[in-house]
Amino acid sequence: MNFIYPIICYLFLMLTNKIYAGVMHSHTNEVNKERETDGAYSPRDHSHYSDEGDHYTEFDHEAILGSHKEAEEFDHLSPEESKRRLAILLKKMDLDDDNQIGRNELKAWIIRSFKMLSEEEAKDRLEDADENNDGIVTWQEYLADTYGIDSSENTIDIGSENEHLIQDDKNMWKAADINNDGVLDANEWVSFSHPEEHPNMLPIILEQTLKDKDKDEDGAINFQEYIGTRGNDISKDDLIAEKAKFDDLLDKNKDGKLEGNEILSWIVPSNDEIAQEEVDHLFAHSDDNHDDILSFEEILDHHDTFVGSEATDYGDHLHNIHHFDDEL
Repeated sequence: MNFIYPIICYLFLMLTNKIYAGVMHSHTNEVNKERETDGAYSPRDHSHYSDEGDHYTEFDHEAILGSHKEAEEFDHLSPEESKRRLAILLKKMDLDDDNQIGRNELKAWIIRSFKMLSEEEAKDRLEDADENNDGIVTWQEYLADTYGIDSSENTIDIGSENEHLIQDDKNMWKAADINNDGVLDANEWVSFSHPEEHPNMLPIILEQTLKDKDKDEDGAINFQEYIGTRGNDISKDDLIAEKAKFDDLLDKNKDGKLEGNEILSWIVPSNDEIAQEEVDHLFAHSDDNHDDILSFEEILDHHDTFVGSEATDYGDHLHNIHHFDDEL
């Protein structure tokens, strides 16, 4: 299990629970497993492509809608209703009111969506952990929800591996607890559950990365430490590609190791960069006349790429749609 701390992995990992070493774990430790194998920390980046390199359509929809729940709802709308709602969003996205969407406008909207997704994920997670529904989470509530540890028990055998995870969690908790009152309110909880998106949390991420990966304890990550156990399971070509990534993209000063911000650029991919990749992807699929701008018509013609819909079962979902119009 890796050091990396609770990220709400919002596609196939969000809301799953796993049993490990006799203790119930939430999504937190599922993400720890993912970090151990691929190194990426950002949930946005992690969910962008499948292992085979295929682009997730769910990622596109959530990048536009800024909500898992709304994305799921759109999947059950008729094409006509999906286009109608998307047209409303386009008016909000179109900052200069020219009835078309430029790359900068789309990127700004996607970055906004990422923030909304994190807040939605954190809110759902807080509701799960907040046992007495007082709007804050205590450390005891967190332990109970994440690890299945009942604080009323006198003796708790959590195992050495879980001890390690809990200590990492505790360090992250303290960093997120800005007012030092021992509990996390809604804003602090967002930092705790999405530390990669909050600058005050980055030193803890760096510290825990070194603790987990820096086997020779020299304060840096060499290529062998970077590749870790992944090197046993990937092909020679993939290993060469990883070495090229390490040398050309991550090791900025070309000293053969990663330090400080170089480590963070590996562990915490920039949401700005991920948003730009998404802009490029959406333009490639929708800019039919190749003029490097998206007209409303082009976007609506490709509405299934942006928000999704289906022609069947529309009537079954009519009772769920009224709140979307109210919010807009």
